[in-house]
Amino acid sequence: MSEKMRLQKYLAKCGIASRRHAEQMIRDGRVRVNGHTVTEMGVTVSEHDLVEFDGKPVVPEEKPVYIMLNKPRGYVTTVSDPQGRKTVMDLVDDVPERVYPVGRLDYDTTGLLILTNDGDFAYHSTHPGHEVNKTYLAEVEGIPSENALKKLREGILLDGRPTSPAKVELVEQKKHSAVLRITIHEGRNRQVKRMCEAVGHPVKKLKRIAIGNLTLGDLKPGQWRYLSASDIRKIKGDKNG
Repeated sequence: MSEKMRLQKYLAKCGIASRRHAEQMIRDGRVRVNGHTVTEMGVTVSEHDLVEFDGKPVVPEEKPVYIMLNKPRGYVTTVSDPQGRKTVMDLVDDVPERVYPVGRLDYDTTGLLILTNDGDFAYHSTHPGHEVNKTYLAEVEGIPSENALKKLREGILLDGRPTSPAKVELVEQKKHSAVLRITIHEGRNRQVKRMCEAVGHPVKKLKRIAIGNLTLGDLKPGQWRYLSASDIRKIKGDKNG
C-alpha cells in the first residue's frame, strides 16, 4: 500500500472499524498520524505514515476474513460494552484475526450476523445506496390485516421520512400472533420493530435469516463459520454464488 488513501479507509483496512465508525473515532480524537492527533476528515495517509489508534500503531490487515455468526439473544453487537454486557466478540474469541461486526442486531434479536476485517466490504454491505437485502422473521402481536401489510410494503414514516418499499409476507398465523417474513435494504435503527409498531403490531421475536442470498442454513445459535468466496457473492445478490 504505497498510494495515499483517506484516513478512515486506512483504519477500515486495519480492521479497526467500518469507515463510518472510523470517522467517529477520528472525531473523538482517538487517532494520531505521525504523532499528531487528527480530528477532521480529509487527511490522507500511506504506508510511510505512522498511524496510531488509542496510542497503538496500526497497519492494514493482509488477509481479509469473513465470518457468519448465528447470534443468540442476550448479546450486544459491539466490540466492547461499557455496561459489561456480553458482546458477540465473546462468541468468536477463538478467531485469530481481529474482526468486528458488520451492522447491528439488537440485544434480543437473533440470527445472521457478519464479522470481518474488510472495511470496504462492511461499508458496501451496510450503505443503503447499495441496496443489500436483509430478510427477517418477525413474530408480531395480533394478526395484521391486509391494510397493515400494505402499509408495511409501501413504506412507513419514521423520523419524518418514509422507509423504502419492503417485501412482506404473512407466513404463519397463530392464535394471538403472526409470523411475518420482512425484507428491507435499509438499516435504520430498530427499523423492523418500529415499522411493525407503527401499524399496531409490536414485535415479540425477531430473527434475521438472510443477507442478500446468503442464509443461516443449519448454523445453530452461538455457532459461526468462515465464509467462502461463493458466500460473499451471495451477500451481493448472486443466487448462483
